[in-house]
Amino acid sequence: MIFFDKKNALVIIFLFYLAVSYSQIIVKGNIVDNEHNAPISAVQILNLQTNSIKTSNALGEFEINEIGTYKFTKKGYQEKEITIQNSKYLIVQLQLNPLELNEIIVSANHIPQRLKTSVATIDIITPKAIEGSNSINFNTVLNQVPGVFMQTGSLNTNKISIRGIGSRNLFGTSKIRAYFQDIPLTTGNGESTIEDFELGSIARLEIIKGAASSIYGAGLGGTIHLIPQNAYLNQTSFESGLTIGSFGLSKNIFNVNYGHKKNSFRAVYSNTHSHGYRENNDYNRQTFTFNSNHYINKKNHLTFLSSLVDLKSFIPSSINEEYYINYPKSAAFTWKQSKGYEDSQRGIFGISWNHQFNSHIKQITSIFTSFKNAYEPRPFDILKEQTVALGARSRILGTHTLFNKTIQWTFGAEGFKDSYTYGTFQNLYQDFPEGTGSVQGNPLSDFKEKRTYYNLFFETNYSVTEKTTLSLGANYNKTSYILKDLFVSTNNPDQSGSYTFSAMLSPKLGISHGFSNNVTVYANISHGFSPPTTAETLLPDGLINTQIKPESGWNYEIGTRTSFINNRLQFNLAIYRLDVRNLLVARRTSNNQFIGVNAGKTQHDGLEMSINYQWLTSKTFELHQFLNYAHNHFVFKEFIDNTNDFSGNKLTGVPPNVFNTGINMSSKLGIYSYISFQHVGKIPMTDSNSLFSKNYNLTNVKLGYETFILKKMTLSLFFGLDNVFNEKYASQILINATGFGGSAPRYYYPGNPINYYSGIHLNYLF
Repeated sequence: MIFFDKKNALVIIFLFYLAVSYSQIIVKGNIVDNEHNAPISAVQILNLQTNSIKTSNALGEFEINEIGTYKFTKKGYQEKEITIQNSKYLIVQLQLNPLELNEIIVSANHIPQRLKTSVATIDIITPKAIEGSNSINFNTVLNQVPGVFMQTGSLNTNKISIRGIGSRNLFGTSKIRAYFQDIPLTTGNGESTIEDFELGSIARLEIIKGAASSIYGAGLGGTIHLIPQNAYLNQTSFESGLTIGSFGLSKNIFNVNYGHKKNSFRAVYSNTHSHGYRENNDYNRQTFTFNSNHYINKKNHLTFLSSLVDLKSFIPSSINEEYYINYPKSAAFTWKQSKGYEDSQRGIFGISWNHQFNSHIKQITSIFTSFKNAYEPRPFDILKEQTVALGARSRILGTHTLFNKTIQWTFGAEGFKDSYTYGTFQNLYQDFPEGTGSVQGNPLSDFKEKRTYYNLFFETNYSVTEKTTLSLGANYNKTSYILKDLFVSTNNPDQSGSYTFSAMLSPKLGISHGFSNNVTVYANISHGFSPPTTAETLLPDGLINTQIKPESGWNYEIGTRTSFINNRLQFNLAIYRLDVRNLLVARRTSNNQFIGVNAGKTQHDGLEMSINYQWLTSKTFELHQFLNYAHNHFVFKEFIDNTNDFSGNKLTGVPPNVFNTGINMSSKLGIYSYISFQHVGKIPMTDSNSLFSKNYNLTNVKLGYETFILKKMTLSLFFGLDNVFNEKYASQILINATGFGGSAPRYYYPGNPINYYSGIHLNYLF
């Protein structure tokens, strides 16, 4: 007979309680995209010990009650295995699979949605595509997207157009909206700069083409969304890389990630230097990017993001045809004599708060600020400028049931205000010995601009049937400029003034239908607009032209996303028409003065196609090919400039055909390669179509080897050649160039000849 005293009984009860508690735990968690934290629904969660399966809900939430090792699987994302112990709350981050992009969740609409069912044409630039480039310039990455065309005069001189919008901007990128995560990169007067960011800090890019994004301000050309590398949870890593190359290229980059279960931090620093191919072409840039994630509890998530850029880059400018053909390395004479350059410091800072009210409604609010200080000596004057911006963006997202069907909606607002102070000074370089460079003289002007806009937006997706989604959206915009002249004298009349544009309402209607699991067709009708810059609103006497109107237009589009051969072949096609009214023309009035004029209409008819095919996928070898093509039939429907009638002519600054193809290869041995080819057709250089650039072909190659040198450290060595066949081409065109004082017009920015880069990369996972 066995006797239990009170002490033994307590011990047995305690052990029994531990056994029950350990075997019947309850772990709750969320599954999110590892870059923009969008929830991922319908993720299969497999217990590898018991083979039991659970699935995440529409909010990415899941609940399990057994410890063990689990495999998380979702089409479009890479599988992930996690050993789960006794944890109350868990965040699982999944990484996209570049070979199944149509299945991933896009953040472009803020409503979590598979790319396959989107009613707009959205292109994703994956980390693999970024890795295949030289990691120095965005153009090799962006130009692989059909419908997007980035011209590069030098590392700090770029111009982006989407479906022809922005092609008529003479310097820089305009009429295209850009965001860094949730922070606008577009200034108050519609200009965007993305090339100063470190490409190695970007996880991926999402590009919405055409006026189909009511949530991002209904920009006429579209939106470029830069998504920085996220700070990963439960991971600590250190990466370091060195790249050297032609024309004195050298680049160092350091990337550190530190993450716990609920808090994570990432910092990226880079230092890039190049002498450049041409004269007066030195480039020096330092960048620092920091972001962090903080999952305070199940309902609250905070994100901090900041980016700093310190840039000094000399400017060779454009040259005339004779020098382009015979002396392509030369800089424009006056820019060389004055040693013209850009010296700027810029920064952006933002904080986002994500709060889940309940299973149906959540809100996301972001507050951001930015600054830019710049000093730019030019042959005709010296420009000194300072910009400070402040803004906020907030929206509510909901998921409900209407007539037994799912309806997802978002409603929000974005407010933005920046203060832009700028002045010009005499450049006295001609009064000093040759080689001195620019010397600041007396002030010539002093202005302060206050630019304000706000957007109210709404969008909803309604599942009419299991395979059909209807999307309805609208954006309401109000924009105003205030100009204050701080340099008033007898010889300089007061140019102060203000102008508020009429409110602009831009609706959108789209539909998507899945004919099968492999074939989806979508269509949309949308309205977009682009306000003129402050400079375009000024008349020659400096007064504000209150008659000028924003460019606006309607976009009509139909497309398909399909996949075949067990998803190994993906085919996307889009056909569109964009009609633009109140076309803004930059009319030159002097060597450095332009005024904006509404001069007519343009019609943009286009076809965009992309094919991705996995030739071979095995445990030891992978071979993947992509092919993209854009046909651009863009014409001036009505265009009368002074006494010139250019109606019916081709739109200036856009090639009629752009073709890209490339092959990516990787093996278990660690050898990998990227080969790409691009064809660009002839570009109209003048509105009269009297002059065209020559078409050109570019071939780029990158080879590399990656291996483990320690258990947790990988080493990567790579070598690349750009412009392998030494093609002579103009990498950027200055449209409608005019010669002054008997000089020939300077249309051309010569592209780089054959050039190499090579580097080493170390990655240590703690």
